[in-house]
Amino acid sequence: MSGEKMHQSENVSSTSPHRASSNMVSPHSKRLKYLSLGVLVLQTTSLVLTMRYSRTLKEDGPRYLASSAVVSAEVIKIIICTLLVFLENNFSVRAINQLLKEEIVSRPLETLKLAIPAGIYTLQNNLLYVALSNLDAATYQVTYQLKILTTALFSVSMLGRRLRFHQWLSLLLLMAGVTLVQWPTESEGDSEQKVLSASIQFVGLMAVLMACISSGFAGVYFEKILKETKQSLWVRNIQLGLFGFVFGTVGMLVYDGRRVAQSGMFQGYNPITCIVVILQALGGLVVAVVIKYADNILKGFATSLSIIVSTLISYFLLKDFHPSSVFFSGAALVIAATFMYGYERKPVSGSAVKV
Repeated sequence: MSGEKMHQSENVSSTSPHRASSNMVSPHSKRLKYLSLGVLVLQTTSLVLTMRYSRTLKEDGPRYLASSAVVSAEVIKIIICTLLVFLENNFSVRAINQLLKEEIVSRPLETLKLAIPAGIYTLQNNLLYVALSNLDAATYQVTYQLKILTTALFSVSMLGRRLRFHQWLSLLLLMAGVTLVQWPTESEGDSEQKVLSASIQFVGLMAVLMACISSGFAGVYFEKILKETKQSLWVRNIQLGLFGFVFGTVGMLVYDGRRVAQSGMFQGYNPITCIVVILQALGGLVVAVVIKYADNILKGFATSLSIIVSTLISYFLLKDFHPSSVFFSGAALVIAATFMYGYERKPVSGSAVKV
């Protein structure tokens, strides 16, 4: 299960029952809404910045393996989701055993369906490490919002969802904004340094684009599976986690097998690495809470705030980011597009007609 594994709920949340009664929100629900959004901003920003810092930190000895971090995060997610299933079933071991047997062992075909999104999510998680090894946190944050575009396109093609005019317009603004963010700027140094910098940024950009495509497809595919069955979301994510663990381990042994044999799976781990792994493991759970208590507009606000915070910290603390006026223009377009895509017209009070 990935930090993005539950983002597909964004597409369904606009039709959730609690939206219809948004005019009668209790103070407790309101507090939970803003608390969950605050946690989302904190988790998203912290993950991006710590991952970037961990991939650029120079220390004695080998750097930790991204493939190992992905596998470790999957294990933590499986444990967390298992505990949540225990909580749902009043910590009854017998009920848990029966539930897992019925939902996983007795339905092999249903379980195998999740192998596809699990494999794609595993690839996506590895790509994010590649991206943040080659791009600063702010550029990554803005560019990664292209997942809105890929998710929308896959929703239209796979689920038959219809987008409104303002949503299509927001997708155009999103593409324009990301293009401006990636627009080359004059950099100091000789021509060799410029070529090296451009090649590094290109690798990061390709990794982000591939991650956006995989995120959009896997999210919509997972949403389609959830709509076809009435299974616990946590059980589904345990299944995803199990497949993700298998795929991640195979990938680690194929690409980093020699280094694992030489120095072990946890080589280069330090407190920062452990924080990155835990934050990545918690990502999907945080998004699930936000989808339950918030709406798309406020979630867009949280995303935008995360971009701004990441930009400021990258500039003032990490010192690896020097924004230009073109970057700010592109980031502003991306933030506006995020708000516009999540905007929904509310029906006129007292009217029975659904707008």
